[in-house]
Amino acid sequence: MPQAPELIDDAAAADLTAAPGTKWRLVTDRVMGGVSQAQVRRATVDGRQAVHLTGEVSLENNGGFAQTTLDLRPDGGPVDASGWRGVQLTVSGNGESYNLHLRTSDVQRPWQSYRQSFEVARAWQTVRLPFANFQAHRIDTPLDHTRIRRIGLVAIGRAFHADLAVADLRFYS
Repeated sequence: MPQAPELIDDAAAADLTAAPGTKWRLVTDRVMGGVSQAQVRRATVDGRQAVHLTGEVSLENNGGFAQTTLDLRPDGGPVDASGWRGVQLTVSGNGESYNLHLRTSDVQRPWQSYRQSFEVARAWQTVRLPFANFQAHRIDTPLDHTRIRRIGLVAIGRAFHADLAVADLRFYS
């Protein structure tokens, strides 16, 4: 299994391609009948290139999320992030709370993940999310960060306007 490189995405590509050669994808609660609307694109936000998730999260029809996801390998396989302590993001937004979700080879169902919330200020800031603080969601298996397949940046759980920009995403030691 490949060792995870430090850099995941620095928003250097003109399109939604990240450092691993994979693309950011948008997923909303519409996959299960919800009505949330969102978009993900590359944009310049306060002078920095970023992956920019915007939209309206709605709780109607049992919905409540909009997310952008990134596979860490083109073949969808896992990476070994055991050489790192967690995930670091350089973010700005609208003062709301967002989640970072990890999916590993142990995750089999769409609703399962390992989650950690973080607050996003209006000014650019760096946030560190240690692997030790991720909570298992609807899965009994503890997080094994030697088997991470996908990262998701998620606006979830309440009706609100999502505005999350990520200029840099990496593992940190």
